[in-house]
Amino acid sequence: MADSTDAHTAPPTRPPGGERSAPDTYLEKRSLRRGSAGPLLLTGLGVAYVVSGDFSGWNNGLAHGGFGGLAVAAVLMGVMYTCLVFALAELASVLPTAGGGYGFARRALGTWGGFLTGTAILIEYVLAPAAISLFIGDYVESLGLFGLTSGWPVQLACFVIFIGIHLWGVGEALRFSLVVTAVAVAALVVFAIAALTDFHVGALDDIPVDRDALGASSWLPFGVLGIWAAFPFGMWFFLGVEGVPLAAEETRNPARTLPRAMAAAMGVLLLLALVTFLAATGARGSAAIRSVGDPLVQALQPGGRPTTVSRIVNYAGLAGLVASFFSLIFAGSRQLFALSRAGYLPRFLSLTSRRKAPYLGLLVPGAIGFTLAVASGDGARMLNAAVFGATISYALMALSHIVLRRREPELRRPYRTPGGVLTSSVALVLACAALVATFLVDVAAAVIALIVYGVALAYFALWSRHRLVASAPEEEFAALAAAEAELERG
Repeated sequence: MADSTDAHTAPPTRPPGGERSAPDTYLEKRSLRRGSAGPLLLTGLGVAYVVSGDFSGWNNGLAHGGFGGLAVAAVLMGVMYTCLVFALAELASVLPTAGGGYGFARRALGTWGGFLTGTAILIEYVLAPAAISLFIGDYVESLGLFGLTSGWPVQLACFVIFIGIHLWGVGEALRFSLVVTAVAVAALVVFAIAALTDFHVGALDDIPVDRDALGASSWLPFGVLGIWAAFPFGMWFFLGVEGVPLAAEETRNPARTLPRAMAAAMGVLLLLALVTFLAATGARGSAAIRSVGDPLVQALQPGGRPTTVSRIVNYAGLAGLVASFFSLIFAGSRQLFALSRAGYLPRFLSLTSRRKAPYLGLLVPGAIGFTLAVASGDGARMLNAAVFGATISYALMALSHIVLRRREPELRRPYRTPGGVLTSSVALVLACAALVATFLVDVAAAVIALIVYGVALAYFALWSRHRLVASAPEEEFAALAAAEAELERG
């Protein structure tokens, strides 16, 4: 295709395989609403991504590692996410674009690294909402709301209603998310207070010991390997918080606001994980809640009889699911928008509406997610596949921080990661360990995600890498960096 960029707006060099496109026409049709999000909304977004994981899912790790195994796994995963958030906060202050992790990897690891990272993130943010829509259906049925049963009409309503709010505008969407998240967090506090009044240390390690397992004990009933197998479930307390930088182009003063909001969200999530885990297992016992769909509710019903507090927590669990579903829809649309705008995916997917919402970036993943939910009906497997994609992206984003620190030490960094490359190296090692652990939990889910990943990479290798848009922000950053390096060598 002929070069159509005006000379005075073109970046000084073209990335390998890239083509230029006139910014005045191309990017105008692909712009987001600037300055819509401040620190409070972004902190709420970070918590919203994750909060449903406090209500359900993590407890399945008890069936793989017991109380001690899941406790160690949750601590290690908490360390991984904390280190990753600090690394991403620095990268977000350097490259505040809607590409998030993909944009960071594009700058550090080139076009292949960018696509590998962006695709892994997209797998996470398409599959996770699909899985959560199934869980919402189960909650609606169990609560007897409006006489509805779990099925495709409930899942369709989730996608239609909540995508509709996103199409209305990002400010409205984030405020809605903040309110629902606040309800869910308040309910977790109520739960913790109620459950801790019935806390018994002896209930923590009541799972029968597998005497054949290496290093087995009452605290590690499935042995040392149980710690590793519980990694993916330890992640459920934090999975998704890394998506905050995807709101960079819609944030006021992103270089300053993003690091603060990410740190605040991570602090809230660490506290919620600690009190939820201890209160639930200590109130009812690890054995009783290790495989149930509503561990917090069960923890408050020792005789199986509903109480006022258990009903409140049950309804709040639905609010938590809605908050995570809603925010993950946002994250997936921004990741797809950024990849499409730069030409990695078909460009029409990045078109925005008059209200500056990436409407196709919302509708297309929504349609795919709804189809997957109806076709599979297996929310747990889709979440396990999402975790597989997430761990790949974590490893690549941590590696991007290390590479940029070493290759571009003079790059202006409004925020610097405490501990530098040591911090991101810890995140990298733990992310690789978590990636392997996904095969210990659900081989089929990991293989399915790997196949999808392979198909996407074939598409990039054979088609889209030859059609990248040089004037897209992530490509322009990379082009300018390449030009500066050339001048230095000259």
